[in-house]
Amino acid sequence: MLEIKGLNYYAGKYQILKDLSLTVNTGSVHSILGANGTGKTTLGFVLMGLSGYKPHSGRITLEGNDITDLSITERAKRGLTLAWQHSTPFEGITIRDYLSITKGDREGSAASALLQLGLEPDEYLGRNYDTTLSGGERKRIELAAIMTMRPKLAILDEPDSGIDALSIEKIADVIRQINKNGSTILLITHSWRIAGIADVASTLCNGTILMTGKPNKVTEFFVKQCQQCKHINEPKLQEIIDAEG
Repeated sequence: MLEIKGLNYYAGKYQILKDLSLTVNTGSVHSILGANGTGKTTLGFVLMGLSGYKPHSGRITLEGNDITDLSITERAKRGLTLAWQHSTPFEGITIRDYLSITKGDREGSAASALLQLGLEPDEYLGRNYDTTLSGGERKRIELAAIMTMRPKLAILDEPDSGIDALSIEKIADVIRQINKNGSTILLITHSWRIAGIADVASTLCNGTILMTGKPNKVTEFFVKQCQQCKHINEPKLQEIIDAEG
């Protein structure tokens, strides 16, 4: 499905992604596990083709087609989508319209998606998708949009961000459902609990993939090795995070 080869990306003087290579198989849930400032969100932005995130070298292919130089619009047309870590509100649009904006609402799909995410459709569909919603509510609604959209490949950046601990398992169930509906998922997270629901996991550190394999082995490596690594505690970490955006 997705093939990344030798990806390098700089933000100012900092190299955020370093010769990164990765394969995501069709129909899988593949988690990218890493601490803050290791390049996870930048990887998602580069893959989606956001403005200012063109790789300095390396190639990205989707279903065998090179998309490295394609615009975000062209990538979306090919079935790639990104759920943001910090969901952006839209003034003047209702949640019903937001959930129907891509392909139109399949009968009951928007309401069903909201219910699965613990949001009552009668309460939310008529509300505006704006700053009156909490970050956690916007995150759930964005995941509901992914469910109704059914993309070929969904990049989920920190899907548990802003979600209370009691709802984490519900988020995990929704991720599984998105996958069951036919979407391959690249799951970006710093939580080994969320990473563990994947079919395959990779740990990302200092802009490169250290290990790929079964989620239990990768999460064990992350907890025992990566979380203790001096790299994530070094004085320049905040500058790296700021550069990463």
